[in-house]
Amino acid sequence: MTRPGSGLRPFSVKAKLGTLVVVSVFITTGLLMVALRTRTELRFITVFSVIATLLITQFVAHGLTAPLDEMTTVARSISHGDYTRRVSGADRRDELGDLAQTINLMADDLEAVDRHRKELVANVSHELRTPIAALRAVLENVVDGVSTADPETMRTALKQTERLGRLVETLLDLSRLDSGVVTLRSRRFEVWPYLSGVLKEANLAASHRRLPSGSGNHTRKDVHLHLDVSPPELTAHADAERLHQVVANLIDNAVKHSPPHGRVTVLARRGAGPESLALEVLDEGPGIPESERHRVFERFNRGEVPSPHGPGSDGGTGLGLAIARWAVDLHGGQIGVAESARGCRIQVTLPGTSKPRG
Repeated sequence: MTRPGSGLRPFSVKAKLGTLVVVSVFITTGLLMVALRTRTELRFITVFSVIATLLITQFVAHGLTAPLDEMTTVARSISHGDYTRRVSGADRRDELGDLAQTINLMADDLEAVDRHRKELVANVSHELRTPIAALRAVLENVVDGVSTADPETMRTALKQTERLGRLVETLLDLSRLDSGVVTLRSRRFEVWPYLSGVLKEANLAASHRRLPSGSGNHTRKDVHLHLDVSPPELTAHADAERLHQVVANLIDNAVKHSPPHGRVTVLARRGAGPESLALEVLDEGPGIPESERHRVFERFNRGEVPSPHGPGSDGGTGLGLAIARWAVDLHGGQIGVAESARGCRIQVTLPGTSKPRG
């Protein structure tokens, strides 16, 4: 099959039209020669020539216009929101085949976007409904006199409000991602004290929360966090706020899938470039099947783990790893799931002082 935009087409539309002209000339010339030899009147030869040329032209024109009619019908259906229609003849070896293939690819992309949009609305509605329903239940109990507005009750309402706020903030991050309005404020910093602070915040958040949290704040107090930075004086050049999103969300994901009293390790090493950084987050959970690794950074993807491991390891929003990938992409870095003998191992590389994307 000829790809769209390719230069050589054995049976292009131009070649077909040129062939039509050549054949018409040959037919007319042949009939004239027959007329001269047989002394047939010229008017009969002219009529036969015109009829033969019209028949050939009609045959060729039908082969050219029929696909265009079908493309018009499919394009009109796509404009009305029907992304399931496809154009036949994409295997033609001419410009019409290229156009049919392009329309089909466009329809595939639009169908995928429409599917993701519907999934986004459904998932966001579900994620917003959970904390709102819990908050409403607490407040209704207080209003109806079922429970008193004691500190513990109000603390429960506050936790749900915090979860709702974190989810809205995450959605705002995704909105900034799509609009491309986020700029990096990169600076040089020491890796050990920076990552140590991130881990302390994660532990502090876990010790103060008993309810399921949003992305970036885990609830497991039985999982041990370990930091390994080598060399200890390692420095890097990146946007500290965006890097915090990456590390916090990776820790949150690792803790949620860790077994009881498991261990999550954050490793930091010097990268290949000047002030570049290589990060790894390892856990002791069930790991990620190889067939699912390309999907773990998609929005609202919660993986295929059948049940959480341990108390407080809720499924989250499915946005944390998507946010992490976005922040890494802003730096022009790379993030991915690496092979590991046990658990899950996610690698992050940041280019340092080299030019970021966007």
